[in-house]
Amino acid sequence: MLSPAEQAALDAELPHYPARRALCIEALKIVQHHRGWISDEALRDVALALGMTPHEVDSVATFYNLLYRRPVGRHVLHLCDSVSCWVMGCDGICDHFRNRLGISFGETTPDGRFTLLPIPCLGDCDHAPSLMAGNRIHGNLTPEKLDRLLDELD
Repeated sequence: MLSPAEQAALDAELPHYPARRALCIEALKIVQHHRGWISDEALRDVALALGMTPHEVDSVATFYNLLYRRPVGRHVLHLCDSVSCWVMGCDGICDHFRNRLGISFGETTPDGRFTLLPIPCLGDCDHAPSLMAGNRIHGNLTPEKLDRLLDELD
């Protein structure tokens, strides 16, 4: 069941959509904001609230890169692996993640602090390689810039 806070947030968004089903992505974002990720139980809760099947909601949840169907760390780092970032050295940044944090794409540090995920494009090609931490894009990455960023994140 959706929590009272989740239901209130969903109800506040409802007038902005032509039908309950159209609220699916926003409802998933609300649940993820409150729970950290979208479990099978949360997916069923959203489906029930919107009059959809769990399969329909899952097909939406698994399509979008910024919706997480598995637990993630406190800081989700989306490293762009597009052609531009690849040409400009995102493989070296990936290697640095492995060396510094012991994680590769799809993994979370044992302390639950960081999760590293690939993302097809951040639209920051002129500053490649780039990553997104939270809602902020960091470009022209080098191992040194990455170290500073990781140290700044709680």
